[in-house]
Amino acid sequence: MASSPYLGIAASVSLMLISLLVRFFPLNPPSPTPPRPFTARELALHNGTDDGLPILLAILGSVFDVTKGKSHYGAGGGYNHFAGRDASRAFVSGNFTGDGLTDSLQGLSSVQVKSIVDWRDFYFRTYIFVGKLVGRYYDSQGNPTKYLKGAESKAARGAQLLEKQKNEEAKLPSCNSRYTQGEGSEVWCDVGYPRLVQRPLEMAISGKVSKRCACFSEEALNQPGLELYDGCDYLDKHCRLPAT
Repeated sequence: MASSPYLGIAASVSLMLISLLVRFFPLNPPSPTPPRPFTARELALHNGTDDGLPILLAILGSVFDVTKGKSHYGAGGGYNHFAGRDASRAFVSGNFTGDGLTDSLQGLSSVQVKSIVDWRDFYFRTYIFVGKLVGRYYDSQGNPTKYLKGAESKAARGAQLLEKQKNEEAKLPSCNSRYTQGEGSEVWCDVGYPRLVQRPLEMAISGKVSKRCACFSEEALNQPGLELYDGCDYLDKHCRLPAT
């Protein structure tokens, strides 16, 4: 029996598809380069000024390849000050010059350290982890130092404080607020009366005293620590704030 010419064509197409699949989706794809230790001098070479080198940055000693974000981290980019170094502190301080570009967390609150750990987690999710910077946070064998363990413990305390504050503030509903051009700010309560009250854990969280607007029932208005807004009557549900 004569074979159909279509069988030969189908076989050829199948072979082409298989060869393409093997080419672009190999059965044994190359393994990614394992993370390695970096010295500060090595890391400094990867600051985005040499097009032949990947752009790297470190945060809490973890080193990431951020080359895919070259427009941000390369020379002239808005985040270039992070490239080629560990500037962990600057992620929360906003000081991107001189002594601000350091990996020291001395004097930062537990919530600020938590924020830096959150940034490190962002880089793990978004960029390629390529190694560990030998120094404050990792030794030459890649083991975490007491400084890294201390930072992570402090960040955990910060997370606990934030959760506790969230739970405490949930017991008192926050005021509604709005700002409009020309009229300024206003606060109001759908139920209860607006008062300024100190956030109980803010000193432990940020080292500062701050207040928020919360709604209180009429029976609770005589408790200590409640502050009436300037220009707002005792039982006003709606208060317009003076311009500052």
